Amino acid sequence: MFQMLGTPAIPSNSVPGRHVISGKTMGTRYSVVFYSEFNFDAEALQRELQEAVDRVDEQMSPWKADSILCEINRMEPASWIDLPDETFEVCEAALLTCVESEGAFDPFVGDLVSAWGFGPETDAPDLSKTKQLQGDWNSRKREVEFDRKNRRLRRPASCRLDLCGIAKGYGVDRLSQVMHRWGLPDHLVSIDGELRASGRKAGGSGWQVALEAPEANVRREALRLEVSDVAIATSGTYRKSRNAGGRTVSHTMNPQSGAPVNNELLSVSVIAENCMTADAWATAYMVMGCEKALAHAQHAGLDAIFVVRTPLGAVDVLATDPELLSA
Repeated sequence: MFQMLGTPAIPSNSVPGRHVISGKTMGTRYSVVFYSEFNFDAEALQRELQEAVDRVDEQMSPWKADSILCEINRMEPASWIDLPDETFEVCEAALLTCVESEGAFDPFVGDLVSAWGFGPETDAPDLSKTKQLQGDWNSRKREVEFDRKNRRLRRPASCRLDLCGIAKGYGVDRLSQVMHRWGLPDHLVSIDGELRASGRKAGGSGWQVALEAPEANVRREALRLEVSDVAIATSGTYRKSRNAGGRTVSHTMNPQSGAPVNNELLSVSVIAENCMTADAWATAYMVMGCEKALAHAQHAGLDAIFVVRTPLGAVDVLATDPELLSA
């Protein structure tokens, strides 16, 4: 995943006009780095930033029993549910990405996520359940009824909603929106490696971010980029995994097979105008595999970086634009 460079874990104003605010969200932390020579109410800003990510987490977390997402998954499939603005926006984007990716990104993989041990119920895969799901996944009814006019949703029968492949990116966008409302356009915001860079650092240079090497137990820089006015999200197989029947499986589900992704990709980083879009397509590209994903990204005009395992076991890095690798 991409990480900010040189960002302390606690607030620091060691550079004139440089400020850092961080806090807890979505089982991890958010961080906001920005420059301002003007006086502002730091406590009020942090409170608004926290409220923004809390709203996303409280609505879309599968780990919070009272979230909107959990309420949707408890309801009878024939029932409609009115959606708050944030959930409506994310569901609309998720369903659009599902169509455009031909199902590679599917927000209704909640049952698969749980069966393979990555949901809130347990961290141990239920192999009998996974086999059952794999056997009939493609034949299950997954068409969602989404009423844009009345901003409501009716979920498909026997399929649970899961927004983990897009909600974190949306949370990053919400943090950036807060900063712009406060008149602080030069900022770098992130949630656990998903980030959005706006404006520039003091002095006019872009924001420095680093792509981690795809190694499970080591945090090592593999690539460094200087960015401005873009968002970056990364999906990979090397951080969240489980042992299932003697083999290691990833948390990213392949909706077509009903099983975790199993291809040559170790990670995908997508660069887009907003982090919600980058987050969703990073997940979709992990499912597609390198060749198909690279072709799609080039056609769609999305910059992407692919870290792949070669047939001989080496690690290679490819990109839609080779200049990304020479930055």
